[in-house]
Amino acid sequence: MKVLVVVVGKVRGDLAAAIEEYEQRARRYWKLEVVEVAQGAGRRDAEPSAVMDAEGERILAKIDAKLELVALTRAGKAMSSTNLARYLEEHAVRSSPGVAFVIGGAHGLGRRVLDRARRTMTLSPMTLPHEMARLVLAEQLYRAGTILRGEPYHKG
Repeated sequence: MKVLVVVVGKVRGDLAAAIEEYEQRARRYWKLEVVEVAQGAGRRDAEPSAVMDAEGERILAKIDAKLELVALTRAGKAMSSTNLARYLEEHAVRSSPGVAFVIGGAHGLGRRVLDRARRTMTLSPMTLPHEMARLVLAEQLYRAGTILRGEPYHKG
């Protein structure tokens, strides 16, 4: 089953190595593809809604209509590591084409992306920079794989 992560912006700085490490680990369990789309609306003075709309167009262009879209938002539903593992397992067992997780930019996700989402999920009630959200998601995808295979990584 394919797991697609679409994220606004590139990773820069100290988190890059950790993100790469956990994305590689997650690939042991999932056909993981990560796609980065450009930030912003092309103009520095653009309104936040215009930025979210432009980013949303780029996001949706990368997601096959057959994939279930999960929008990562602060206001989304919390899911435990075990529940995430079961959610992914359910999709795999059903021979689902896959799941696409979306991480928005500085202003969040636009209305079209949220409307297309089958579910919303939160990684934290706190606002996270997209790099931090990407790291947490990658680690949780790896953890979900270890849970499903009964490997000792997950202690919770």
